[in-house]
Amino acid sequence: MHACLRLLELPRDSSHAAPSLPEPSFPPHTSLSPLPTTNTNTAAAVSGIRRRRARNSINSLIERASITEGTRYKDGALNMSTAEQQTDINGASTTTNNNNSQDEEFDKLFPNKNQNVLDLPPRMRFAPSPTGSLHVGGARTALYNWLVAKKGLLDYGEERGGGFVLRVEDTDLARSTKESEDSVLADLSWLGLLWDEGPDTPLAKYGPYRQSERSALYSKVANRLIAQGKAYPCFCTTEELDEMKARMEAEGIPPRYDGTWRDADPEVVAKKIADGEPYTVRFKVPPGARVVIDDAVRGTVAWDAEATVGDFILLRSSGVPVYNFCVAVDDATMGITTVIRAEEHLTNTLRQGLILDALGAPRPRYAHCSLILGEDKQKLSKRHGATSCNQFRLDGFLPDAMINYLALLGWNDGTDNEIFTREELIEAFDIDRIVKSPSVFDMDKLKWVNSQHLKKMEVEDLLGLVQEQLEFMEMIKEGGDEKKTRDFVFASTALAKQMMETTQDAATNAKTVLGYDLPATFDGLSDAEAKTMVEQGNFYGIAVKIIEMHEAGSFPMPDANNMLAAFMDGSNKAIVEDNQIGGDEGSYPMQYKATMKALAKEMGVKGKDLFHPVRLALTGEMSGQDVTKQMSLLAMASEDDSAVNVEKAGVVAFESRVEMLKSFCESIPEQFRVSKSASIEDKSKDSANDSKSESKADASKDAVSSSSSPAVTDPLAEYDGPPITALDIRVGRINKVWVHEEADKLYCEEIDVGEEEPRLIASGLRPYMSAEDMEGRLVLVLCNLKERKLAGFPSHGMVLCASSEDHSQVKLVSVPVEAKIGERVTVPGFDFEGEEGQPYAENKVGKKKVFEQIAPFLKSSEYGVPEFGGRPLMTSAGVCTSPIANGVVA
Repeated sequence: MHACLRLLELPRDSSHAAPSLPEPSFPPHTSLSPLPTTNTNTAAAVSGIRRRRARNSINSLIERASITEGTRYKDGALNMSTAEQQTDINGASTTTNNNNSQDEEFDKLFPNKNQNVLDLPPRMRFAPSPTGSLHVGGARTALYNWLVAKKGLLDYGEERGGGFVLRVEDTDLARSTKESEDSVLADLSWLGLLWDEGPDTPLAKYGPYRQSERSALYSKVANRLIAQGKAYPCFCTTEELDEMKARMEAEGIPPRYDGTWRDADPEVVAKKIADGEPYTVRFKVPPGARVVIDDAVRGTVAWDAEATVGDFILLRSSGVPVYNFCVAVDDATMGITTVIRAEEHLTNTLRQGLILDALGAPRPRYAHCSLILGEDKQKLSKRHGATSCNQFRLDGFLPDAMINYLALLGWNDGTDNEIFTREELIEAFDIDRIVKSPSVFDMDKLKWVNSQHLKKMEVEDLLGLVQEQLEFMEMIKEGGDEKKTRDFVFASTALAKQMMETTQDAATNAKTVLGYDLPATFDGLSDAEAKTMVEQGNFYGIAVKIIEMHEAGSFPMPDANNMLAAFMDGSNKAIVEDNQIGGDEGSYPMQYKATMKALAKEMGVKGKDLFHPVRLALTGEMSGQDVTKQMSLLAMASEDDSAVNVEKAGVVAFESRVEMLKSFCESIPEQFRVSKSASIEDKSKDSANDSKSESKADASKDAVSSSSSPAVTDPLAEYDGPPITALDIRVGRINKVWVHEEADKLYCEEIDVGEEEPRLIASGLRPYMSAEDMEGRLVLVLCNLKERKLAGFPSHGMVLCASSEDHSQVKLVSVPVEAKIGERVTVPGFDFEGEEGQPYAENKVGKKKVFEQIAPFLKSSEYGVPEFGGRPLMTSAGVCTSPIANGVVA
């Protein structure tokens, strides 16, 4: 082959003889400084000359190099003048007499030349193809690179040249679109993964940052490889390559290029080029070449290059560079020190490593992360639900929660901590802690992480995000009264703050509150729990009383002049705890509370026998947030000139609810209109009258004794949450305990809970007790929790412990030694045997946050007894005990 053949710059006109050209000269490289702007006329002239070349598809790439305000990139960091380009294209540039000087100038393209990348400040890159949206896998790749870059900037300082580079790999002209690029950049911005260099920084040191704008650089590098005998033109036709492949397959040989044009006569090559025959440019794989990398995730990986790939293509016959060539050149010329990407790119490392070695540029450090799988253990895709970042934004997830969860998909910090701020992630993240095993995308876990971030935010900080969700659902009017809009958004946010997993939950919860699902008739009542409650007989009398009070104007309603009273405490701060009542003396919440006390006395009912019927009558639901808050939100939506779109929000005003309630009460069968407990009391009156023979003195004595004793308040008297029977708490025995391999503050426990196979449960108990103290112990296990991964370990359940209020002390709840493995723990006063006493399904426990509602009522008494609402946790062998008194149980 002619040593100085300028392959990429020869015209394709067959009338031109193949000239014997001098060694290609590379223009002086003064520095990797911002590129000068080319005026429009000159750029047009250059473009016109290039359009005369046979490989006109390169022109498409070059033409796409135009950016705003007439600026045009030229050869990346080559910084060539228009005159130099013109001379180079015509093949008439002046050769450099000093080959060593020429090599030095070319080597300046590679900032990391002759350096160990591990000693340099991290320069990381994320290189998306703009052919669609940014999905979970790509977002995780971007995040890991961003975290390393940001930590490097803190460690080395910005002046050392590290950073996060965004490079757009858009050489797939058929599929790449500007819309997709804009979408990806918008998603990265929403996640807060802002880049230090990228396509919107055209004058940055190593630009341009779109591959379509770097075509001249790829040509220059390819020319250099040809001139050095490391690449060559190949004139094999598609038919010849197909025949070659078929022959090798028939012989049982892995198909690869057989080197037909590898050592072709340079004169023949020049003649074919001059005749305009199409050709590709192939990389000449050195004989016996072997590529070995020390992957940060996968360990040592090696390939026999010659046997694996053969001489592969760098430039297609159209002149368009192939993916691996572009990537290797870009990583080398942009000074990338570390590449974190998905494992599906591992095989690309072979070709890229060969190219980098041929260029004399150091390879970056590689870390190939395992794939993200769906819950069916298949590669995550659209069939698993939302996977694009924009959809998560629309669904109400927080950017900080997204990066928190994405970080955990393949990494942990060695502790049981799962909630991180952005700053904490930057500080804690380490490539060496990326795990090799695939990660499973768990939507429930993402929602939980999101809920933890939401809880750390103030109501005021969430208003804009909740309003966005209300607007998505068209629940608030465009151009409505600003104050009424703000108040409605505030109320919707405060109402849902304690329970919401996403900001969308605040909007959907508001829509539920504004609606009224009580059916027209008793027979249409499908909720089994509600139907059973109505059949107890209390509902009818209470509902009729509410209707009578409303018609008489005595039933309390929200104050039109103070709609937010239910949502604000005495210091005018937002209330987020559902059991905290808002307002001051004389306000609507206080009036409502007084009315309920009077109603309880008049009707002779209390606790759930009062609150459940009232809630169903007013809201149409058996459970939900505080009734005064719900009624206040309804009043806001129903008032004149409301900011709420009544039709889209499904508002059922209170007047309409009363009419619906009347119809429902009329359909209730007679036998369900009288309280069953009242009937029992009536039957017992005769027996009570027979006891009048008791002395009046004794009766008087009892009265005095009663009046002198302090009233004991039942902790469950005003409890309105799910029953304790919803939880499946069982006695278990810990068979085995070991330290989590990747989270050194976590224990992994094998626990027998009476099932065919023992449960595997992870806990954060290691800082509080030794494995030896735990093994063989009887414990209480909450079993109806959905399995979830803790630092990659499949944990199915939770061991209940007693702890001090500040959690400085944590101990296992003590179970009677005679208790049976697998038996269910009970609480006096609750029926655990009947249909109503069966535990909730795992999904329901998680979705309705059952444990979170019950947990505040699980405490250890002053005598060291674990209790629910003052009632002890029992086994068949007796009461459970706690080493910690006056603590909490969780």
